[in-house]
Amino acid sequence: MNGKNFVVTGGASGLGLATCKLLARRGARIAVVDVNQTALDAALAQIGEAAPTAPSGVVGDIVPRLEANRLFAAATDCFDRIDGVVNCAGVYPRRPILEITDEDWDLDWRVNVRGTYNVMAAAIIAMRRQTLDQSGVRGRIVNISSVDGFKAHPKNAHYAATKAAVISLTRSFALEFAPEQILVNSVAPAGIATDKARAAGFIPELAAQTPLGRAAEPNDIAEWIVFMLSDANRYMTGENVIISGGYIIA
Repeated sequence: MNGKNFVVTGGASGLGLATCKLLARRGARIAVVDVNQTALDAALAQIGEAAPTAPSGVVGDIVPRLEANRLFAAATDCFDRIDGVVNCAGVYPRRPILEITDEDWDLDWRVNVRGTYNVMAAAIIAMRRQTLDQSGVRGRIVNISSVDGFKAHPKNAHYAATKAAVISLTRSFALEFAPEQILVNSVAPAGIATDKARAAGFIPELAAQTPLGRAAEPNDIAEWIVFMLSDANRYMTGENVIISGGYIIA
């Protein structure tokens, strides 16, 4: 990853932060996009401890198309090329099906689907202008879906629907831009033992239902994301890789 350039949305916490730190330890330059300035400042300090080059960060909302384009342009302003983009930004509200409000639907779809689409579109526009890298690829995009896109869980229908949509978007982008040698894939984790997940209290129950006997640590998933972004991945596109400790075996 030495000298490569990556943009990570939602990179100020959880899986996004773990991915940024892993990329930094392997020599990459990182631009973080997040909606929370305080969290972003703290994350940049952590990423910078491992990074050969100081990471950059921009704050804003990826939901409006023009704002997403502005954020992406600002994040990549100092890059000579964009080797990869990771869409980690997302929301995870829980509510029983008959209690889901219009506002709940709007928030989930705006952030998890429209926001992801906007960043993917901005990335494609930039990547298609680039030359092929040494592995014969023009750029790589990794989206974060979820096992919830495959398996129903209580109080979670609206979130699950958005993650199924992310899987579909991933396939559509992969197919359309494969001729331009842009690889688009997604990973579908089960529950990840982030600080927020631990605070929510469902990690012990998830661990008990998982054949490996534990929830994933953020770095377990980040390793797969980094592989998908690396030169080792020259031929995989349109795939959704389930990483669940055996919780789902498909």
